[in-house]
Formats: sequence, structure tokens, C-alpha cells
Amino acid sequence: MINEAWYWQDEALLIRLHVQPNAKKTEWIGLHGDRLKLKLHAPAVDGKANQALIKFMAEYFAIKKSQLCLVSGELSRDKLLKIEPSLTVDNLAIVAKLSLLN
Repeated sequence: MINEAWYWQDEALLIRLHVQPNAKKTEWIGLHGDRLKLKLHAPAVDGKANQALIKFMAEYFAIKKSQLCLVSGELSRDKLLKIEPSLTVDNLAIVAKLSLLN
């Protein structure tokens, strides 16, 4: 079965997200259609939610913020996030963590 919430593009991992800003706390909710839903504590003002998203994802996957790229959805709740490959990143560990969110 193909998982629609994340997929590989060459060596990069792309994650489809539905982000809800202004939440009481930052937490994973699970699947929201074909996306992973994440509640963010940060407000959707002046890019604060996007900055918080990058910070949270880097901490969650134990990777550098520079390895994350917001491909689309800068002004939307639906976002596409790209994790660039690295010699120090264990892609299987990232996929294992994503699998737990379903």
C-alpha cells in the first residue's frame, strides 16, 4: 500500500501536512485525509507558524533545520515539507516515526 501522507522523490522525503495554528499545544493528531495533521501552538502571523513548524520537525526527527524545506503552502494550512538527504540522517528512523502517526 502506498502512503499518501509521505513519499520519496529521488533521495528526499516529502511529507504532506495539514497544520492547525494557534493550538493550546503543539502535537500530532494523526491522519487528516491524505495528510498528517499537526496542531501548532504558534499563531499564523508573520510566518511564526511556519518557523515553529520547521523547528518542531527538526527536533522531532533529530535533524538540522537546514535539511527542511517548505516546498508549498507558505500561506495555507496544507503544506508540503521536504527533508533533504544527509549522510548523518537515518531515513529509516524518520519513516518509522512517520508510521507511528497513522
